[in-house]
Amino acid sequence: MLGGIDINTSGVNHETSGDSFATGNIWALIAKYSIPAVVSGLVGSLYNIVDQIFIGRGLGYLGMAATNVAFPFTTICLALALTFGVGGAVNMNLLLGKGESEKARSFAGNTIFLSAASGVFIALVSLVFLEPLLSIFGATEATMGYTKEYAAITALGFPFFIFSIVAGKLIRSDGSPIFSMVCVLSGAVFNCIGTPIFIFVLGMGIKGAALATVLGQALSSSLALYYFAKKARVIKLNKQYLKPMAGFTGLIVLSGVAPGINQIAVTFIQIALNNLLTYHGQFTSYGSDLPLAAAGATTKVFAIFFTLVLGVAQGCQPIIGFNYGAKNYGRVKEIYGKAAITVFLISLPVLVCFQLFPTFVLSVFGTDSEAFYEFGSRFLRINFMMLPLIAVQVVTANFFVTIGKPLLGLVMTISRQLALLLPLMFIFSHIIGLNGILYAGPVADMTAFIITAVFIAREMGQISEKIKK
Repeated sequence: MLGGIDINTSGVNHETSGDSFATGNIWALIAKYSIPAVVSGLVGSLYNIVDQIFIGRGLGYLGMAATNVAFPFTTICLALALTFGVGGAVNMNLLLGKGESEKARSFAGNTIFLSAASGVFIALVSLVFLEPLLSIFGATEATMGYTKEYAAITALGFPFFIFSIVAGKLIRSDGSPIFSMVCVLSGAVFNCIGTPIFIFVLGMGIKGAALATVLGQALSSSLALYYFAKKARVIKLNKQYLKPMAGFTGLIVLSGVAPGINQIAVTFIQIALNNLLTYHGQFTSYGSDLPLAAAGATTKVFAIFFTLVLGVAQGCQPIIGFNYGAKNYGRVKEIYGKAAITVFLISLPVLVCFQLFPTFVLSVFGTDSEAFYEFGSRFLRINFMMLPLIAVQVVTANFFVTIGKPLLGLVMTISRQLALLLPLMFIFSHIIGLNGILYAGPVADMTAFIITAVFIAREMGQISEKIKK
């Protein structure tokens, strides 16, 4: 019951999806669930990159720097959304694999309640403490005005942003990857069309970019609600399932803690990166603000690649989760292997593009600053030279979360972001200045991959033993 209306299922049984997960062709299943997830991720990333492109063309690199300073708000929201969305979806699929549909519905309902409550809370906190938070995030005197205008409006969309991501993961786990993609696609298309209209035609500047983003997120959320009302297969949202229960909440958070903390770590990295670039940039010919803008552009370019990899990992999540719950361990092992091969192959042409054509990649942002292209190209080439290793690590960490071992996924997350990258940025920049920030990335990536390889090798050995029994 939501707003006095019982949101029920369409009467479609989930057995069809379950049978497919257990017996269908693995490559076909990976394609069926990963392609919509990849498209959703790519389109979703347009929320940020479209703003960056049009703001760069309309306001120059100071406007681009402003959106980069405000970006930690996005990663904080994404951390909450992934914690609840992944945690809810993982438990839902494991339970469906065991045939416990009623309990799966309770996890879905609790997940949606958590997403709504957290979205409202983070929006209120952001608006009340906006200026001091932006100062912590690295805003300079030159960028504070733009940043406040942008962040004050986008904060209003945080509840929609978090809910739409969480709902998308539940819809995919409910056996409807295409509809999940449509939810994201609709909002992103609106954002792509609305941003230039609001910025240039209506003359709203950076406020227009923020407003288009919020309205797009609201559209995605509305379609997700429609799915729960008319199209859902397993998910039934009434008072019984929406009522928060401590035991379910704890399991949701525990299961989703690895991707959630990964995003929190990204937030800390972003804040540290902004401040280090500002500080060390002042001692170079680039100044304080230009490295901030170039790093923001390259980070958003990298986000496109990351969504490709994460899309494959998340597309495989319901398939792996169902089979692990059903104790089809040989199938679990095969799915992971093919997912790892897929993301490794995807990363190779992206790596070549970053290394050989960085200026072309960055030219989409439309600035006429030669210094921007010079520093941005170095950032893109050096900081992301280990893309294939990053790809495999992401899939592996997601695999551990999916099979109900979130603490191992968390170890991999912490090893790269907090234990390695964050301290290395400070150490290397102290020794060799601005260049040290760039080289910290590949060193952290290589070390984290070695740690990941040890854990997955041990897990595959344990799964092989289960197959023999």
